[in-house]
Amino acid sequence: MRGLQLPLTQTQKVRLQRALEKLEALSTKANSNASVTVADTIPVNYEDGFLKGHGTTELNGEVVATVCGVVERVNKLVYVRTLRARYKPEVGDIIVGRVIEVAPKRWRLDINYSQDAVLMLSSINLPDGIQRRRTAEDELNMRAIFEENDVICAEVRGFQHDGLHLQARSQKYGKLQRGQLLSIPSYLVKRRKQHWHYLDEYGIDLILGCNGFVWVGEHVETKDEMLVDQADKPDSQTSKTNDHSTSLEGQEQTYTPLETRQNICRIANAIRVLSMLGFVVTIEVVMEVVNLGVSQNMDTHEMLGSEFCVLVAEREAERRSQKKNRG
Repeated sequence: MRGLQLPLTQTQKVRLQRALEKLEALSTKANSNASVTVADTIPVNYEDGFLKGHGTTELNGEVVATVCGVVERVNKLVYVRTLRARYKPEVGDIIVGRVIEVAPKRWRLDINYSQDAVLMLSSINLPDGIQRRRTAEDELNMRAIFEENDVICAEVRGFQHDGLHLQARSQKYGKLQRGQLLSIPSYLVKRRKQHWHYLDEYGIDLILGCNGFVWVGEHVETKDEMLVDQADKPDSQTSKTNDHSTSLEGQEQTYTPLETRQNICRIANAIRVLSMLGFVVTIEVVMEVVNLGVSQNMDTHEMLGSEFCVLVAEREAERRSQKKNRG
């Protein structure tokens, strides 16, 4: 929110300032006991003992914060959870990345992290859907699966000696096509049970990557049943593989409908507005912003204008105020 740069009129500036002050007051009241800034003293129980965690240090016999954030306590461990931080991968995270290199038996991906991630050839589902050992022929055909600049959805497998490893062993993972890749600060995407969202009303797939890469694209059906049939019926493997390749060629010749492309742009602009204002991006908030634009009869490009950003800030302040009153 600090880097907000919009050509606002005087009236819009006043409205936006009021909305932001209201939001700040609400958040301050909610976290007044836990929020700390640099050099603030953190109260601890010296008699029972304690452990200093991330974001804390001892100074003149007191525990003080070295970063801005919220104080968290786990048993005797005291640490500060930063509100604004770079992406830190955890096992099981759903991420969206872009291929930057095809290397021997692996792809290297940019995932908005301090180092590139590695996706091994053995950690993906092959196009034929058959579970088997990877051969030299598979390695030669790696570019037919993923090539440079392809956008991929995957899951964090863990850290190994040569870096961060990913896996894509499910049909829901893999190459993403016919959509937009957005980059927002990773702290605006909170870890939740579900990061895939199918917006049935718009025919759109929305993937909120934990690493701050967000995918908005045309809905794609996953066909796990076909893969099971292929595994159960090896005699028909060749013919079904040929049918599959033919269907892929047919898909490439078709185009995304204009209405679907407009919906992709509308949802992507809603996410851009939320990122610009510094609001946490969730499916509920995104749909509220999209519906607000529809109710105001705004064109897709108008959603990035000053007036709509002010409206979103005012609506968010009103929503949080009502939520606090109900609570």
